[in-house]
Amino acid sequence: MLTHREESLQRDITRIRDHVWKMSLQAEKALNSCLKSYLENNRQLAYEVILRDQHIDRKEKEIDRLCLEFLVRQDPVAGLLRFAYSTIRINLEIERIGDYAECIARQVLKLYDNPNFELKDEITELSNLSISMFHDSIRAFMDQDPEIAKESIETENTVDVLRSELNSRVVSLLAQQKISPKAVDPLMTIIRKFERVSDQARNICMEVLYMCTGEYTKHPGAEVFRILFVDDHNSCRSQMAEAIASSLNLSRFIFASAGIEPKPVDRFTIDFMQTKGIDLSHVAPKTIHQIPNLDHYQVVVSLTEETNKAFPHYPRKMVFLHWPVTDPSSLQNSREEVNKAYEKTYDFLKNHITDLVNAIIDTDSETGRE
Repeated sequence: MLTHREESLQRDITRIRDHVWKMSLQAEKALNSCLKSYLENNRQLAYEVILRDQHIDRKEKEIDRLCLEFLVRQDPVAGLLRFAYSTIRINLEIERIGDYAECIARQVLKLYDNPNFELKDEITELSNLSISMFHDSIRAFMDQDPEIAKESIETENTVDVLRSELNSRVVSLLAQQKISPKAVDPLMTIIRKFERVSDQARNICMEVLYMCTGEYTKHPGAEVFRILFVDDHNSCRSQMAEAIASSLNLSRFIFASAGIEPKPVDRFTIDFMQTKGIDLSHVAPKTIHQIPNLDHYQVVVSLTEETNKAFPHYPRKMVFLHWPVTDPSSLQNSREEVNKAYEKTYDFLKNHITDLVNAIIDTDSETGRE
């Protein structure tokens, strides 16, 4: 027979778990509705997803309140304390998934007057994989099953590959004039947000593993610092910046570059960088949406005024820097003057990159990051 304390503990845990389950069902329903609204060009369904997001937000606050009450009232230790901690974290991940669903619905509305179903099958596959991964992560939590969590985590790589292929398909279809330029950003966002669902599902699985085993596994790549350089066309300055940074051979850093409207890498830029021992002859220009795991970048460096507009509401955890620097490839001066402009831009970028990297290394050492 259970003691009064045991009954109280079980009652509180059951109540919290039930709320998490109901919230996850709401988020999963929103994701499925997003996919259906895209496939059927259903504006009403998209509006319903947007309006129902407030229900998920209210459920998140209620679960937080229940978990805090549980901590105060039950004074849990060991496994019960891990349960409360992990639930609070999982609650946040589910709320973010609800936000992704709302964002996807808003992008579907942008496509309403110009629907395009060239990518219907691929987006369906991507979304179904992400939604299934989310469903399994919640099942792992409800069943307290670490094996389900481990199996679900393995799906993420497939989702990442699909997203990369879809991004390339969008660019290809745009080049073939099979999709409108106005449809590119909404489609890219839909693809990115469905991929982000799998990221949050992975996070939920990791919390489940911690809750069940007491061992906390770092998120893959958490020990790596990501820096993105962005300009208008990814044909000169941002390519130079990425190449200069990569030439530093810092294993703890990942550098990338992108452009708002990519154009082929400038020929003189390739020739100039060759004099610095850096080969750019095989690099390809990229859009921002082609950058894998964009949301995981800690620093974004804007090299032009126009690129500031690409990140009007950048995440709070992302550091945004603006380095205004002349585009030497745009000059129509003599060869000697253009070369001097390239040298000036090169020195500017190298000095700023070196200072930024050293600042990051020094800051990490102060905080004990390894």
